[in-house]
Amino acid sequence: MTHADMLEAWTLFLAQDRRRSPHTVRAYGTAAARLIEAVGAESWDMVADLAPADLRAQLARRRAEGLGNASAARELSAIKGFIAFARRQAGRDDSSAPRMKGPRVKKGLPRPVTPDDAVNLADMVADDAAEPWIGARDRAVLLLLYGAGLRIAEALSLPASALPLGETIVVTGKGSKQRMVPILPLVRKAVAEYAAQCPWPLEPHMPLFRGAKGGPLSQGMVQKATARARIALGLPATTTPHALRHSFATHLLGAGADLRSLQELLGHASLSSTQIYTKVDAATLLDAYRSAHPREQR
Repeated sequence: MTHADMLEAWTLFLAQDRRRSPHTVRAYGTAAARLIEAVGAESWDMVADLAPADLRAQLARRRAEGLGNASAARELSAIKGFIAFARRQAGRDDSSAPRMKGPRVKKGLPRPVTPDDAVNLADMVADDAAEPWIGARDRAVLLLLYGAGLRIAEALSLPASALPLGETIVVTGKGSKQRMVPILPLVRKAVAEYAAQCPWPLEPHMPLFRGAKGGPLSQGMVQKATARARIALGLPATTTPHALRHSFATHLLGAGADLRSLQELLGHASLSSTQIYTKVDAATLLDAYRSAHPREQR
């Protein structure tokens, strides 16, 4: 059996039997391909025989390439699933995945969510969802929080009339004040993938993000999904939906974004109520955002 045959069987299983999203299928397929190449597996039996020591060696190779804790945890989840699948394909009595814990995060002061951790968190939420469209939905919401600095209430109140997202979107924040926020291609794609999979009609007057029964999505559902994902990735308890918005601000400031532009992006009340800051026009906002946000260059 060729490597291509094994990967095709794996990705078909994920897409058809597990009903995973195209994004998850791609990510898990890539992880399996790296494992096959690293160990030189040429059959299901060879993959099925892999032990925890082999997984640790693979993670060590990936860590040497600069993989962070959250990325390593997600990669481990993918290859454990692939080995369990291989054991079923090989007809083994024990088709469970090898027992191995993911990377641990040292206890201490809370650390900020890194750009990779933020995106890995959104990806893990999608991987863990009961339905592909729910995973795509939650991933899109979290990327809006980190990629655009939205409050969770602002993201969940977006109307379906906002579709299709362009380079910017008008957000209604606290006190019904509106602001313009640039949207990264990564975020636009995530929202489009959700909209394409959503089983409920996205009428212009209805909320963009819908719950499992078709009503408005609640903050609690997003918070619970985030908590499960951050535990799986070994991220600190401070990794909440609101922390993604805070990380958006921290990363832009650290990369040299103009403070007044950032306050405009975040929709801080002090800017509009006291008028102590110079009004920033749309072109300046876009330039500051694109030059500073770490995901814009990817």
